[in-house]
Amino acid sequence: MILNIIIMVREKITISTRTLQWKCVESRTDSKRLYYGRFILSPLMKGQADTIGIAMRRALLGEIEGTCITRAKFEKIPHEFSTIAGIQESVHEILMNLKEIVLRSNLYGTHDASICVKGPGYATAQNIILPPSVELIDNTQHIASLTEPIDLCIGLQIERNRGYSIKLTNNFEDGSYPIDAVFMPVRNVNHSVHSYGNWNEKQEILFLEIWTNGSLTPKEALHEASRNLIDLFIPFLHAEEEDLDLEKNQHKVTLPLFTFHDRLAKLRKNKKEIALKSIFIDQLELTPKIYNCLKRSNIHTILDLLNNSQEDLMKIEHFRIEDVKRILGILEIEKHFVIDFPKNKLEIH
Repeated sequence: MILNIIIMVREKITISTRTLQWKCVESRTDSKRLYYGRFILSPLMKGQADTIGIAMRRALLGEIEGTCITRAKFEKIPHEFSTIAGIQESVHEILMNLKEIVLRSNLYGTHDASICVKGPGYATAQNIILPPSVELIDNTQHIASLTEPIDLCIGLQIERNRGYSIKLTNNFEDGSYPIDAVFMPVRNVNHSVHSYGNWNEKQEILFLEIWTNGSLTPKEALHEASRNLIDLFIPFLHAEEEDLDLEKNQHKVTLPLFTFHDRLAKLRKNKKEIALKSIFIDQLELTPKIYNCLKRSNIHTILDLLNNSQEDLMKIEHFRIEDVKRILGILEIEKHFVIDFPKNKLEIH
């Protein structure tokens, strides 16, 4: 089957452009808690498949958040290795079963849940009373076996995070026990590379295999890992641009912070007020990042810009105080204002 996929991909590449394309070539559900997906990315130049494969593997395993039970509270239990009359499992075994419960949510922070079961019978995941926005992936997961007509009540703590959370041996409270949490929804990732072509024009196909615990599909995991990687690299996209700005301004006096509302008031006092709404921000010497951020926030003209406070601008995604300072510098030296307004009207007090 792999050979057929490779032949199919190579045939497409020979008639396509250099544009990278990805495709899911296999997807299956082995159980409620085990999903599998296989993806390909091509055409890649020599060495690129390993670069992408290694980065994606680390992002899939370490950068995607999951939801777990991180603490359980029992009534009148002296220690973790205690046994409870009428319950087959020890407290430690119950904690290990709770550790395996798979949840899905968009919650942040810590939230409470609980279990209350009357025996005889079995306590399973479906007996967990969860917050409204938390979903059980497999409600048949076993927690405890009650052999007598007793009540089993456990208070639970649920948390969303990434990676591992190891319980501390000194973090035990009265009847409350932390649980080692594996927040990673991706259980395993493999990547492999197929090379073809002659030595001078060698190209590669990246094969990526992903197994998840069911709280995410492999496709969802791939998308989230990709977004996380992009977010991590965004600062580097502006590093050179910021260095150039620093070099240009190193001999200039640092301008103080300002409020746009004050500037707008000064401009409107001038008798030669121009139609600020007719001057678009693309006429200013803005960096691509600042320009795109303003456009996404429906700021198209200088009037739109001046009608926002510094605090409003700082709420824009990916916007920083350095960007606000840069806008101030541009407004100070922008020729449109120098021509139409007396210089003393632009002074900062």
